[in-house]
Amino acid sequence: MVSYPSGRVPPDSPKLTVFYDGDCPLCTKEIAFYERRRGAERIRWVDVSPATEPDVAEGLSRDQAIRRFHVQHPDGQVTSGGRAFAELWAALPGLAMIGRVCRRGPLAVALDIAYLAFLPFRPWLQRIARRRRRAAMTKMCEQRNRLP
Repeated sequence: MVSYPSGRVPPDSPKLTVFYDGDCPLCTKEIAFYERRRGAERIRWVDVSPATEPDVAEGLSRDQAIRRFHVQHPDGQVTSGGRAFAELWAALPGLAMIGRVCRRGPLAVALDIAYLAFLPFRPWLQRIARRRRRAAMTKMCEQRNRLP
């Protein structure tokens, strides 16, 4: 974990670091959505899929980051699961109110439960998304080949 004297974080530090699986079509679509939001330039986006080191951050392995959504605060604290989404939302001005509400109390617990319920379906949804992407690419290539 990164720690700073007196708890002060350098002013040029990213507001949040987001770790995501760039090989996951669902994840990349969702991250692309967040990257287009106002304030996204203050967030560090880390695709952990090409990482060759076993750890992508202190206390966070590549395997953990692939299997579950994680964010890291400038002070080094790592949050995962549904609460990590709430932290990301809180860091983006357009979603900040939702994030602040969802990262505390019963809503944070509900968000974590919903995320845990989603995880078993993720591989199945990834397969569907990959098939759709391949079909769209095939259709696009066929259309290009028909052009005069």
